[in-house]
Amino acid sequence: MRTKTLAGPLLLALLLTACTDAAPTSAGRANRTVNMDIHAWAGYEAQAAVLAYLLERELGYKVVKREIKEDESWRDFESGEVDVIVENWGHNDLKEEYIEQKKVALSAGLTGNKGVIGWYVPEWMAKKYPDITNWRNLNKYASLFRTTRSGDLGQVLDGDPTFVTNDEAIVKNLGLNYKVVYSGSEAALIKAAQAATKNNTPLLMYFYEPQWLFTKVKLVKINLPAYAIGCDKAAAKVACDYPPYLLDKIVSKKFAETGGKAYELVRNFSWSNDDQNAVASDMINRKLNADQAAKRWVEENEIVWKDWIPR
Repeated sequence: MRTKTLAGPLLLALLLTACTDAAPTSAGRANRTVNMDIHAWAGYEAQAAVLAYLLERELGYKVVKREIKEDESWRDFESGEVDVIVENWGHNDLKEEYIEQKKVALSAGLTGNKGVIGWYVPEWMAKKYPDITNWRNLNKYASLFRTTRSGDLGQVLDGDPTFVTNDEAIVKNLGLNYKVVYSGSEAALIKAAQAATKNNTPLLMYFYEPQWLFTKVKLVKINLPAYAIGCDKAAAKVACDYPPYLLDKIVSKKFAETGGKAYELVRNFSWSNDDQNAVASDMINRKLNADQAAKRWVEENEIVWKDWIPR
């Protein structure tokens, strides 16, 4: 009888221990999940694909992706709905609000990419009209860029209106006879650039690097008034080119504190414009899905990513 009496509590304790070891707490499960927002341009998707692949295959995390507008991600750092924005272009106003004031997010370091935003024309236009790349001559050529959407004014074709853009202010403050027209997406900008190059049709467009399209289509950047520190401080008064961007990763403060090796990997991540363009091009031109494109890059570039993996 004594043996049975002692075995009962002992057996129960062993069972409880086994259950505890086998089933992590809800907090433990949450820490093995990374909530990664996906923004609507190919380079971002390429970077997210590689990070997600490594988080899952090398570190055993589950990555939950959410497609959302760029400007809508930041507010969810407070609620915990997002852990990582993998590629941030500036957004000093949002950094001020969510990093400096609310203290719910922080920068996890540079991505390694060099970001450029500006106005571009197809190469054939720069060859035919050599002075068109000087902004002072744009009014002379405004009639070339008229469309049904711009009326009597030349058209500057932008992408998604939530992308980082000063174009309406630039047009107004430089006295340009142009109208900013929003195509709605990166895909629409790319399609327009391809068509303008193929058919020799005029196009003045907002665009950016890194971008895989530059490996397929030749575009020439317009020389807007040179950027100087502070020239874009007041949004309504901007009359200068865009600044060079050192792109960074933004994470929630909670993820930085509890994300463990997942946070370390995000923080360690750093690659080149060529790396990003290669993955993005595979997704667009080879029709690979995100996982396939990431797998291909990872298999060919172990020397690049091996040092990102926490020990």
